[in-house]
Amino acid sequence: MNLQQIEKQLQTLLSEFEQQVTFRNGQIFVVGCSTSEVKGKKIGTEGGLEIAEALYKPLKAFADKHEIYLAFQGCEHLNRALTIERATAEQYRLEPVSVIPIQHAGGSMSTFAYSQFEDPVVVEEIAAHAGIDIGQTLIGMHLKKVAVPVRTSISHIGDAVVTVAKTRPKLIGGERAVYNKE
Repeated sequence: MNLQQIEKQLQTLLSEFEQQVTFRNGQIFVVGCSTSEVKGKKIGTEGGLEIAEALYKPLKAFADKHEIYLAFQGCEHLNRALTIERATAEQYRLEPVSVIPIQHAGGSMSTFAYSQFEDPVVVEEIAAHAGIDIGQTLIGMHLKKVAVPVRTSISHIGDAVVTVAKTRPKLIGGERAVYNKE
């Protein structure tokens, strides 16, 4: 596994993504990641903190650049709960739960993020403004309505299928309505 290659793939994807999406200060970006899938293994079977570390760097730089919050989705053993900074939980009035992600109950990515955050907490759900799904971890449950996929030239990080999405407000009102295109 070439860690520099997967880091570069993610950097390219995020660069292309930011050209198509406008972020507002303080928005939430959800990250779902199977480091097992990045390795080419079945989700949840062979996670790796070294892969999580390589992916965390460009994600953190991306979040800092756009002044947005990261939320790392854990694995199914934690019901896909999210690791975030306490400040994010407080700003969005999210109730922390009593759990700490570990590699085999939370996943490598969430575990690594927990170790890097200044004041980490875990919450059960979130309504993020955009996100990335590395390895088909099903982040849709943590995106605001309406999720819109964004295409980039990067379709895989390592061996994992990758999808990025933004969200937009619901279009309501029917054929006579006029919509604000954001």
